[in-house]
Amino acid sequence: MKSIKSLLCCLLCFSLTACDEQHTIKEIDTPTLLANLDNPDIVIIDAREDSLYNGFKEPYAKRGGHIKGAIQFRCNWFERIEASKFEQFATQKGITKQKKLVIYDTDPESLACISAEFAAKGYQVQLFKEFVSYANVDDYPMAFFPNFQYSVSPKWLNQLLKGEKPESYHNQQFMLFEVSWGELGKAKFYTQHITGAYHFDTNWVEDSAPIWNLSDPKIIEQNLLKNGITKDKTIVLYSDNPLAAYRIFWVLRWAGVEDVRVLNGNLSTWMDEGFATETKVNIPQPETRFGAVIPANPQINIALPQQAFQQQQNGLKLISSRTWEEYIGEQSGDDAIHNTGEPLGAIWGFAGSAPSNMADFYDPDDTLRNPKEIVELWKSQQIYATDHLAFYCGTGWRASVPWFITQLLAWENSAVYDGGWNAWQMEPHLPVQKGSIGKMKPDAKNDSGRLLKKSNSCRG
Repeated sequence: MKSIKSLLCCLLCFSLTACDEQHTIKEIDTPTLLANLDNPDIVIIDAREDSLYNGFKEPYAKRGGHIKGAIQFRCNWFERIEASKFEQFATQKGITKQKKLVIYDTDPESLACISAEFAAKGYQVQLFKEFVSYANVDDYPMAFFPNFQYSVSPKWLNQLLKGEKPESYHNQQFMLFEVSWGELGKAKFYTQHITGAYHFDTNWVEDSAPIWNLSDPKIIEQNLLKNGITKDKTIVLYSDNPLAAYRIFWVLRWAGVEDVRVLNGNLSTWMDEGFATETKVNIPQPETRFGAVIPANPQINIALPQQAFQQQQNGLKLISSRTWEEYIGEQSGDDAIHNTGEPLGAIWGFAGSAPSNMADFYDPDDTLRNPKEIVELWKSQQIYATDHLAFYCGTGWRASVPWFITQLLAWENSAVYDGGWNAWQMEPHLPVQKGSIGKMKPDAKNDSGRLLKKSNSCRG
């Protein structure tokens, strides 16, 4: 299917070049690109998969990452953006018909596809086909995220499962987990899973109602060991709803696992690449020694509302990862949360369309949004890398997504306030705010016209 679509894109590209001079797709060489890196009338677009943009290397390239100043836009987004929303969506990325688009991708089919799509919509398109050569010259400006290795692609994971040593993997042991709520018999998202994956039940690390905070460290250690997890193994996570995987990434980092990765996307992302799945239940081999005292990184967890309030008095910024309707007090977000509002002084840090998603943080193909775009949104809310930050939501799951972004960026002073609004609203003496404080809802600049599906794989 992918090759057929690429062929059609190539044919479209040819017809545009042959029939309409206005839409002719030309090439640009390295000297011309270098001379225009700071040209405000040119938009450089990286059309490759996220992991390469983030920092992983192309084959035969000395450096990983992207051309400095490049934005992201992938060909598979076109079919996921409503036609009536496309121009607005593109404009919010800085892409307009008045500017020249310089697009690069080392996959010829993908490059032909995205260039043809943009040209067909009336955009001025130029192709840059010398990226690997560009990346091999140390003086040419490039950028990457310090901890790019935390977010891995299906191709990277497939190499790992085949027994290869993909970039940044320097270990001898790894485990792959599908993450969702419920024991094996109730875990519907494990029914079909990536070949070789085990199931990770989020109940292994969380208490039950009414708070759903992290369990006692001894209980967590017992459950991790029972399922083969130690601090020295590489642990790769994925989930149908990405919230679950990002939640457990945070938990394992808190516990002390040194090398944790998250598959960018979900099972559909994996299957779109044509990689194998199975229905067989895999049972992990237990371990007897974790290798560290849990929690090894207690500083990334603020468990209780009283602790959050006290740290707030000393400069902590509480960042809400709840929907705007929850933030202004119109909704509580969960039937089990009886009161509406937010902790006094909380800052809205963008979220999703419902308590079950974080749509502002995802691209149209359900992969993680470019962290540079998130940083710009946060700046508009006075959220900065130098701040002491604690992200929270209803009960901790949604907050793990923006916290993961800060880890890709190597922000040193961010945490998750695990108790969230749920625990805060149970303490009547703690101050509360309601209403938008005179503000309109900030624009996430990410409206592709689609709604993310709801899922049972998450909790507030």
